Amino acid sequence: MLLLGDGLALNLLIVAVPAALAAYFAAQAAGRRPRPWSLAWAVGGLALLVVPALRDAGWPSFLAIVSAVALGSLALHGSRTWLGVLLSPLGIFDAVFSGVRWGWQGLRRRSGSARGFGPVLRAAAVTAVLLLVFGALFAGADAAFADLLGDLIPDASLEGSPWRFLLLIVGVVGALAAAHTAAAPVRWDRLVVQPGRARGRVEWALPLIVLNVLFAAFNAVQLAVLFGGYDAVLDKTGLTYSAYARQGFWQLLLATLLTLLVIVFALRWAPRDGAGDRTLVRGVLGTLCALTLVVVASAVRRMDMYVEAYGLTRLRISVVAGELWLGVVILLIMAAGIWGTRWLPRAVAASAAAGVLAFGLLSPDALIAERNVQRYTETGKFDFDYMGQLSADAVPALDKLPEPQRSCAIEAIMDGLGAESRPWYATSLGESRARRIVEERPSPASSGLCDGASTDPTYR
Repeated sequence: MLLLGDGLALNLLIVAVPAALAAYFAAQAAGRRPRPWSLAWAVGGLALLVVPALRDAGWPSFLAIVSAVALGSLALHGSRTWLGVLLSPLGIFDAVFSGVRWGWQGLRRRSGSARGFGPVLRAAAVTAVLLLVFGALFAGADAAFADLLGDLIPDASLEGSPWRFLLLIVGVVGALAAAHTAAAPVRWDRLVVQPGRARGRVEWALPLIVLNVLFAAFNAVQLAVLFGGYDAVLDKTGLTYSAYARQGFWQLLLATLLTLLVIVFALRWAPRDGAGDRTLVRGVLGTLCALTLVVVASAVRRMDMYVEAYGLTRLRISVVAGELWLGVVILLIMAAGIWGTRWLPRAVAASAAAGVLAFGLLSPDALIAERNVQRYTETGKFDFDYMGQLSADAVPALDKLPEPQRSCAIEAIMDGLGAESRPWYATSLGESRARRIVEERPSPASSGLCDGASTDPTYR
């Protein structure tokens, strides 16, 4: 209630740690013991909440928060099958109402006893009253002490009380739902999907072999273009360098996604009468996966060409990251064909969470700004309007620009932050670093500072 009312940043982690501990002790009280995978999911979920504390950008923080909720659901349910991994987040929402009822019953049962939760609540209430009364007296007696309290503790004034009260309700209900799920999880792993009807070898293998031949032909052309140079291809097709790169990326991304879908259905209908069928399935699908990796590499290379021509943007870095993760999934499928598939659902989920964490820690807005500052030094092209839409994470890279370009690029970002800084627990490292840079190197006061700044609309 007090922390999240001022913003995110470190607040989410501060709130999530006691909620995670409550779930841990609730599981122990119910007789559940944490397994290695459950502990890994819990630690990974808390690690993802470090991203909002480090980065000012909202989009990687949003991905990190959603992924943290998903990992927390896996930690609470202990799922290991595909259905369990996919449906675990639904168990948290299912426990919202049952968790409140469960918490109320436990509170009534323990509040009247001399031992248990009742004395803890009463001690906490007395402590809060004492701190409030004497803290207010000391703050009124000394201005320096009042400033210290204002910097260290959240604002408990009545301003914004409805919003803070709503946060209190959401926090309590969420913590109860997590604790109740830890004590009595929904057993999603007990849901069984029946395998599809096995097909004959010819019926199953012929379409996939033809698809493999098509992939091989495409990859052969890509290798020929790679070693033979792009000039001959561009002369023959009449396309420009950037148009050739842009034309192919989205089709290759869609081809990668469709290939994963083909593999799913192929495994469902694969022949499974003996060792010969297993060898056939591994050979055909393994070849398809290997050829798909070449398609992934080609798609990434095309986007790299387009970035060289027109610069890096949020959309471009996001789709490249997604394409690279699809390549990791294909590698995991190939490994599962050798060592078995029991671990595959959890490995795919772990790879997605690791990718989101790495994406946030690498600071995509900073990478975008750094790449485009480098492009400005080489070509003189820069889109100040687009750079102004980035977060404070981009300021350290934009600080390397010469004046007046530096001030023009940073001005819109700092205007979005506002003049007043937020409390330490609601301020990200990216925002704090940006404010320090602007304080150390303020923009020169000059009217019409950015009138001569050139723009490059190719970013959009």
